[in-house]
Amino acid sequence: MTGPIPQSREADGTVGKALAVLDQIAEAGRPLRFGEVLAVSVLPKATLYRLVQTLTNQGMLSYDETHQTYTPGLRLVRLAHAAWRQSTLAPVARPYLDKLSQDVGETIHLAQLDRGQVLYVDKRNADTPIEMFSQAGKIGPGYCTGVGKAMIAYLSADAQADAIRRQAFFAHTPHTLSSAQALLTELADVRRDGVAFDREEHEPGIICIAAPILSEAGKVMGGLSITSSLQRQSLVGLTALRPALLQTAQDIATAAETWQFPS
Repeated sequence: MTGPIPQSREADGTVGKALAVLDQIAEAGRPLRFGEVLAVSVLPKATLYRLVQTLTNQGMLSYDETHQTYTPGLRLVRLAHAAWRQSTLAPVARPYLDKLSQDVGETIHLAQLDRGQVLYVDKRNADTPIEMFSQAGKIGPGYCTGVGKAMIAYLSADAQADAIRRQAFFAHTPHTLSSAQALLTELADVRRDGVAFDREEHEPGIICIAAPILSEAGKVMGGLSITSSLQRQSLVGLTALRPALLQTAQDIATAAETWQFPS
């Protein structure tokens, strides 16, 4: 288990509570018994049981009678595929990611911002794959990833303030930005330079250069990064890839202009 099930806002009602339960089980990364869910839930046992049963009946959760455990259901898989096709940049960006990957030989990430956090929606591995946290479908922090900083830097003032409030500022490494003020200072640099860097801020030895994908009106549609490790690359070496990164981000933005991007 990754922590308590968050208390839903009053206005979210039963749906909000059910989604919080679903999130908790999905994020556990392994099958869970009801007792494990109950142990960290803020909900009464009867309420939690009713929600779990409803989610199971609707195919959002799957119940293994032999082991008496719950996992995300196949209905979620169908919904995830529909969301990937309709609500992410991944389908339109695919050929541009392929070309950038072939040109630079490094790991490529495509991401979008989800309530201040980074949602990785597609990835291309380097010629020699590097072991790292990011995978398509995973959520990463916004404040200590290059692609997160690239997107947050170009949000409107209100949206940026909201995104920053959602950051944990947990020190993943000695290089992690540790405060909102430190992040704001770096975001100003990102807007000046047009690119962001991850200087071993999320994972030791992992570095990247990232750029926002912006609509013609300046809306943040997503982010793109070229990621490597200090064993094979340097920040100076990544900086040399800036033109290719910015061109690809622009190509994706142009291709996506005619696509109905969700608000």
